[in-house]
Amino acid sequence: MALPINALGNTELQVSKIGLGLAALGRPGYINLGHGDDLAHDYVVDAMEGRTHRMLDLAYEKGVRYFDAARSYGRAEQFLHSWLKKQSSTDIIVGSKWGYIYTAEWKIEAEAHEIKRHTIEVLEKQWTESNILQPQLKLYQIHSATFESGVLENTAVLHKLAEIKSTGTAIGLTLSGTNQAEVLEAAMLERVDGVHLFDTVQATFNILEQSAENALRQASEAGMGIIIKEALANGRLTPRNKKEGFAPTKAQLEAILETENISMDMLSLAFVLSKPWVDTVLSGAAVEAHLSSNLAAGRVELSPESLAHLQSLSQDPKTYWEERKSMTWN
Repeated sequence: MALPINALGNTELQVSKIGLGLAALGRPGYINLGHGDDLAHDYVVDAMEGRTHRMLDLAYEKGVRYFDAARSYGRAEQFLHSWLKKQSSTDIIVGSKWGYIYTAEWKIEAEAHEIKRHTIEVLEKQWTESNILQPQLKLYQIHSATFESGVLENTAVLHKLAEIKSTGTAIGLTLSGTNQAEVLEAAMLERVDGVHLFDTVQATFNILEQSAENALRQASEAGMGIIIKEALANGRLTPRNKKEGFAPTKAQLEAILETENISMDMLSLAFVLSKPWVDTVLSGAAVEAHLSSNLAAGRVELSPESLAHLQSLSQDPKTYWEERKSMTWN
């Protein structure tokens, strides 16, 4: 059964209910648990490009029509570009992001894998670079907008984004950290020359991190497209999570898994998909079997009892983001 296709907020973009994010496919190092094993520790560029193309082929075959990249995802945009050149389909929607510079130099261990730079110079440079994804590039987003970076108050950046929007490209922002809701609320008020700037928001939301739910629902009601990332909490909501502190929650999940007769990744994604305000949720899979399992979540309808139980498992945001920060790139 094909994935449902729906509008991304009030934009004219039609996206699949599950999309594919390329954060784990475009570079050797990432923070997903077991990432190195997923790549079979084969970091040769041609091998990684071939793997990415196979994942994109499978995703498209199974109904994925939304693909997510970023300038800081190593060679993700280049890998996606070389795949798109072989496609004749007109229903593919690509979203990419600017604001981080990839600095790991194709290494697993690096002093810094990416550095945030929310300046007009970086926006202009990276927008030009991201244009290799045209004509499928329909959404351009600030990568991890925060109050600390000052990007929502940078007049030059905001006017440049408005200029890009005037050419027909939707403009969005992605969120991260404990104050996702507050940043989103501020972004919803952002106007340039009287016009609302942001068409979409991409936020972290999952069983463990539900703090932005009310803000995301309100954004959806206001017409913004809602994209959800990290539905599996970078692997923490999979059997790969062996941390002792996770055991009580894992036990609770396993009881629901037995009742629902599905895998943990399907449960986690189905929980996100149960929210009527979600337009699309990203799979971050780097292995074909994982992607197939992720996409099967699109056919799952959880019972009201399971949903209520999962809703009760949310962590304190500070705890969640401290644990995420402690995860190692691999």
